[in-house]
Amino acid sequence: MTFIIEKIRGAVTTAATTTAERPLIDLKRTWIATAVLCAFYVGLRVYEQYFHWTAGIDAFSNEFQLYWVSLLYVATMAELIFFLCLVAYLLKTRDLDVAKVEPREEVRRIFYLLGWILVYGLAFYWGASYFSEQDAPWTEQAFSHSSFTHLNLIKVFVAVPVYIIAGLGAFIYARTRLPTFASNGVSVAFVCFVFGPLMILPAAGLAEWGATAWIMEDLSVGALHWPTVFFGWFSLGLFGVSLQIFSRMQELCAGNDDLPAAAPAE
Repeated sequence: MTFIIEKIRGAVTTAATTTAERPLIDLKRTWIATAVLCAFYVGLRVYEQYFHWTAGIDAFSNEFQLYWVSLLYVATMAELIFFLCLVAYLLKTRDLDVAKVEPREEVRRIFYLLGWILVYGLAFYWGASYFSEQDAPWTEQAFSHSSFTHLNLIKVFVAVPVYIIAGLGAFIYARTRLPTFASNGVSVAFVCFVFGPLMILPAAGLAEWGATAWIMEDLSVGALHWPTVFFGWFSLGLFGVSLQIFSRMQELCAGNDDLPAAAPAE
C-alpha cells in the first residue's frame, strides 16, 4: 500500500512539474501551421498559373477532368478526413474538469487559442479574399462563366472549407479547454466569428448558380454577392472574442505570482 501511495505522489509531482515548466507562450505550432498553409496556397496558385488557360476553359474537356476534377476529388476527401480526425482528437483529449484548470495553465491555453485564431484569420484571407477576388477578373478575361470552373473548384471546395475547418477547430478547442467559453454558456461573439463566415460557403454557391442561370455579369457589387459580404461582416465578432479573452487574462494575472502582473489601468 505504501508503495502504491508513493507511486501516486510521484506521478502527481511529475505532472505538476511538467505543467509548470511549459512556457506560457509557445507559437511553434502556430508558425508551422502558417508556413504549411502559405506554402500550400502558393503552390496551388502556381498550379493555376500553369493550367488555368490550357485546361481550365472548357469544363467538358478531358484536360479539365484530369487537372481540375481530379483535384476536386482529392481535396474534398482530404479535407473531410482531416476534419473528422481533428474533431475526434479535440474531443478525445478534452479537459474533463475544465472548470478547475490552474490559472497558469489556462493562460497558456489562451495563448494557444490566440495562435489558432491567427491561423484561422490567415486561412480566411486566402479563402474569402484572395481566391474569391481572382474569380471575377478571370471570368471577364476568359469571356466564360459557369458554376463549374476551375476557380470555383478552388474557392468553394478547397479554400473556403480550409478556413471553416480552422474556425471550427478553434471553437471546439475553446469549448473543451477554457472555462471562459466552456462553463459560462455559449459565447455569442465566438459563434458569430466562426459560423458567420461559414455561411459564405452556401452564399457563394448561390451567387455562382444565379450568375450562370440568369447569365448575369459577375460584378462583386451585384446583389447576388450581398449575402457573401453580409456573412463576411460576422468576422468582426473577433473583437468580442478578444474582449472576453483579455478580460479573463487580466483576472488571472491579478494577484498571481506565477503570472505577469497586469498593467494598471490609466
